[in-house]
Amino acid sequence: MDMQKINWFPGHMVKTRREITANLKLVDAVIEIRDARIVSSSQNPEIDKIIENKPRIILLNKADMAEDQVTKRWKKSLENESTLVLEVNSLTGKGLNAIKPTLNELLKDKIARNKERGIVNYTIRAMVVGIPNVGKSSFINRMAKNAIAKVGNRPGVTKNKQWIKTKEGIELLDTPGILWPKFEEETSLNLAFTGAIKDEIMDTETLALRLIERLSHHYKDRLIERYALEEFSEDPLENMDNIARKRGCIIKGGEIDYMRVAVMILDEFRSAKLGKISLEWPEVSHD
Repeated sequence: MDMQKINWFPGHMVKTRREITANLKLVDAVIEIRDARIVSSSQNPEIDKIIENKPRIILLNKADMAEDQVTKRWKKSLENESTLVLEVNSLTGKGLNAIKPTLNELLKDKIARNKERGIVNYTIRAMVVGIPNVGKSSFINRMAKNAIAKVGNRPGVTKNKQWIKTKEGIELLDTPGILWPKFEEETSLNLAFTGAIKDEIMDTETLALRLIERLSHHYKDRLIERYALEEFSEDPLENMDNIARKRGCIIKGGEIDYMRVAVMILDEFRSAKLGKISLEWPEVSHD
């Protein structure tokens, strides 16, 4: 399948882009959520253009599943005068207690001006943006301490505009997940590897094979250790076959059960059983 031809820009996403632009004036800051394992691929490139210099926090979600040093490098490369970066896990809540002080830092001039005008307990309003399935709803639920935002595993499940109050004195404006017109092949693969877009972009067996091929570059030792491989081949298919044999993914007649081994490999990567893995590095070629 030619991934260049995948178009993820249906009408509701055009509408979302307009909504985000219109709602920017209602908020003090933007909270953008990305996946720490695929920091570049999990950003909608339109977001920078839409929000321009609006104060922004970038949350690198699932940071505990990515390599610490790589994440630190991303943090350094992304931060500037109007943008600060936090490493978090939306599901466990790790790192989220830094959001309020970080917003206070970003908005200190505005807060100081409000104090001069006698407004002391100012409620900070922030818009939450991110591509589908990157952890946006989990983040909002965690901040609100209850399941206000419906968590879905398909693009565009969070549809209605809603303000969510938090105990930290922040009001969050939820937005639907927004993708972009065309994916480069590597972006598509990264999103599929992490489960951000459905595996149907290519068959599961091929996707797992491509993941083995990718991990062979930087994480060969992880594959050898996790699957107790006696030898490691230059050919990813041979490695997949060996993993299948080690894990008993065999059907009648000794044939490899490719679907079973593929699902297992993808699940183990997505649940960090292969350890902390970063699939993208800032300003460095990853292949």
